[in-house]
Amino acid sequence: MAKRKPVKKKQNSVQTAFTRFMFIVAFFTVWIGVIGVRLVHLQVTQHSDLREKAVNQRRDEFKDRALRGTIFDRSERALAISLKAKSLFVDPTEIADIDVQPIAYRVAHTLNLKPNEVFGELRKAKDNNRRFVWLARKLDEESVNKINNLNLDVLHWKEEQTRSYPHGVLASHIIGFSNSEEVGQAGIELSQEKYLHGETVEVHQDKDRLGRVFDREETEGRKPPKDVVLTIDYGIQYKTEQALARGVANANAKSGTAVVLNPKNGEILAMATVPTFDPNKYGEVLPDNLKNRAIQDYYTPGSTFKLVTYSSAIEAGLIKPEGTIDVSKGFIKVADREIADSHKSGVISYAEAFAVSSNVAAVTTGLRVGKQNFFETATKFGFGQTTGIELPAETGGILHPIQNWNPDSLASMSLGYEIGITTLQNASAFATIANGGIRIKPHIIKEIREADGNILPQNSPESVQVITPETATAMRKMLQKVVLAGTGVRAQLNGYTVIGKTGTAWKYDEKLKRINQEKYVSSFAGIAPMENSAVVIVVVLDEPKGEFRDGGHVAAPIFREIAEQILPELGVEADGTKPNTSAELITEDKGGHKVEKAEKVKKVDAPKTLNNDKKSEKSAKPTKTEVAENKPVKESKNSGETKDSKDSKDSKDSKTSKEAKPKDEAKNKSSGKDKT
Repeated sequence: MAKRKPVKKKQNSVQTAFTRFMFIVAFFTVWIGVIGVRLVHLQVTQHSDLREKAVNQRRDEFKDRALRGTIFDRSERALAISLKAKSLFVDPTEIADIDVQPIAYRVAHTLNLKPNEVFGELRKAKDNNRRFVWLARKLDEESVNKINNLNLDVLHWKEEQTRSYPHGVLASHIIGFSNSEEVGQAGIELSQEKYLHGETVEVHQDKDRLGRVFDREETEGRKPPKDVVLTIDYGIQYKTEQALARGVANANAKSGTAVVLNPKNGEILAMATVPTFDPNKYGEVLPDNLKNRAIQDYYTPGSTFKLVTYSSAIEAGLIKPEGTIDVSKGFIKVADREIADSHKSGVISYAEAFAVSSNVAAVTTGLRVGKQNFFETATKFGFGQTTGIELPAETGGILHPIQNWNPDSLASMSLGYEIGITTLQNASAFATIANGGIRIKPHIIKEIREADGNILPQNSPESVQVITPETATAMRKMLQKVVLAGTGVRAQLNGYTVIGKTGTAWKYDEKLKRINQEKYVSSFAGIAPMENSAVVIVVVLDEPKGEFRDGGHVAAPIFREIAEQILPELGVEADGTKPNTSAELITEDKGGHKVEKAEKVKKVDAPKTLNNDKKSEKSAKPTKTEVAENKPVKESKNSGETKDSKDSKDSKDSKTSKEAKPKDEAKNKSSGKDKT
């Protein structure tokens, strides 16, 4: 009997299907769970970091501002303007490794940059995953076109603004400059920064993957910048700068400053400094040349400060211009010093003593005034304090409190020593005399104007009555004599009356720690016309070198050149005659003393002392009297300079042997350097 084959058990198809289904379900459950856990981790734990990365990929955040405000002169001529400009940048992550060097070199050659530096910056940025690198800022239109012709998609442009000074060096120390970020760094650009730059706006700009902007949001309301209108006049500023530059060159001086001021309202019509600079290229300028020396440097004024000496005496009723003083001894002893004139005079009027700059008369007058009265008058004139001009870094100069004075300090200050003043302070003091004894605060901003033309309200300039109108009138008559027959004849104007005072002083030498008899500060302060004055002009030259270095020779002619050009421009009617600097300038005073003919001026306008104790140079006091201004001057027939320079040398040499050299005086470092 044949065996029967075993029967196979049928598989349970339902069970199999169920098993497979459950396996799949379990797989997906685990998979979904893992994904869920991952999503929770990403959306909860890493939410902030991932959101920041996403925003950074699509959004640019930057600060934006409207074009910087314009600076105008008083006649609406633009002195500083802002223009739109394009800056070139790149996202290094968009550049393939192999393309970094070729792109860097092509851009560098196109813009005349250093290829290795550009490549190094890009390579470093790419290695650090940086997404933004500047290649060039604020390019001109020609450079922009050259870059566009490269047809490189990885190069991008950003709209910026650039500051332009269309007149170059003109008024550069007044205007100042702003940096690459359009932030003021000097001058009006710095002092009026809050008005010129406007309100900064935070901008959020979203882009798609192709770099196209699809959303833009500003987080702050925009306030447009304002324009600043100055009191200076373009033409007057230009003429002042040109005259000063020529004068500095002719005198071979280290530097020079000039201020033109309207005494009636305190408006500054011009303020010049030499050497100057071009604010369009401020990065190439020596730091020392960026200083506005008219307000940042102080100097020893010398005889121009006798304005305070005689004003305080007249105001106190101690002297009158026509009153007489005996200076026949030729010297006066104060404390342990003897202060001398360059030549002996007899009994002369105070007006004549002022005209020929007699040191003996000035010291005698100052001692009669007294310390307290002298100090108070100097303070009222504005010395020892800032004027408050709307420019940065102004110094108040030096005016020591009375308790710090030496026994002979009053004598020294009567002659313009032991004090430091700025060119603007001196201009303000002479403007006080021109304005009937009222000192008006100098200012250089005429108005600040909003974009819609609305003018912001401003306070009227402060004014103070320093001396009476009668004292101011008396001082104007004394100043007139200086120009007619004294040390300032070279300041006489063609067609206009003029009054003023020369000044020359030895400088304090920081290296020597004493007065240096080889270094001078020479100046002239003038007012024109004499009555109903339109301008006050002060010119100061630092360290003039040459045969003649006194204020009458080097500063007064600059004053004359400026005044003769700008008075007609201001519409001032002529009220005088042609200058008379001939040898016929002879005057007799009431005391019978004959003022010598204007034949020659000493080479220096500096002080002289007679020291009978023969002290050493180290311990000697700074000489604080002047010699060059003690005689009137006469124009040479041939050259316009003084007659026979050899006589001047011989005259100086014969006196030098009798002079004592100056002592140390560390506390009077009126060297022209700004300590602030």
